[in-house]
This record gives sequence, C-alpha cells and structure tokens, in this order.
Amino acid sequence: MPEYHAPVLWLGQVAVATLPVEIDVANANQVREDLLTVLNRGSATLIVDLAGTTFCDSAGVNALVRAYQRAEACGARMQLVVSAPAVRRVLAITGVDHLIGTWPSVAAALAAVDQPAGGSPTRSASMVTSSRSWPPQN
Repeated sequence: MPEYHAPVLWLGQVAVATLPVEIDVANANQVREDLLTVLNRGSATLIVDLAGTTFCDSAGVNALVRAYQRAEACGARMQLVVSAPAVRRVLAITGVDHLIGTWPSVAAALAAVDQPAGGSPTRSASMVTSSRSWPPQN
C-alpha cells in the first residue's frame, strides 16, 4: 500500500489538512506525523478535514489527540471537520468531540477562525465545541 500524505491547503497561517477515507493502525502514525509537520511549520490554526473519512479506529483517534496536544503546546488552534456518522460516533464515545471543536464543513471551521480563541461560537445542532479537558471525566 502506498504511503499517504495529507494534502494541505494554506490560507495564510491557517492550514487545512485533508485526511484519508480510512484512518486505522496501518496509517495512523503517518497521519499524526503529517499533522505535526503542519503544526511545526507555524500554523496558527489547523483544520483537520475528515469530511471524506468514513472510518477511524482508536489509533486514528490517538493520532488526532496527539496532534491536538502539540497544537495546544504551540499555542495553535485545531478544529475537526466531520461528516460521517461513524466517525462522529467514535469521537463522541471517546470524548474527543468535547476536547476538539468539530464542524460540519470546512467553511464553518474557517468562519470560526475569525472568532477569539476563548470566545464561544454560536452553537448549532451540527456543531459541537467544548473546553473540557482530556481525558473525559465521568
């Protein structure tokens, strides 16, 4: 299987990284490395486009959380674009949707970039944001 590298679209200091259809143990390390590379290049905001991702296992979730931790350490923001119900479900079950803001589209995530980091965006049924810490507390 050829190695996948996330294509990245740069819009100033905002980077939009598009992830593969499936993220699992076979490619999660590469996904994590790709996201860390974007953050290391000075992205102020990293939008992780999972709109085309239909499957994400625990290795993929771990890759997202590790990238989020790096973003936090660098003072950058990270947001997820998620549309597949299966991916939304795994993020909800693991509590990652409370750790990292999720959006229904790249356009919605880009619109949120203009809001202050500490601000609270207008909520909608298709958007989930929270400032809860990781791991989720019961």
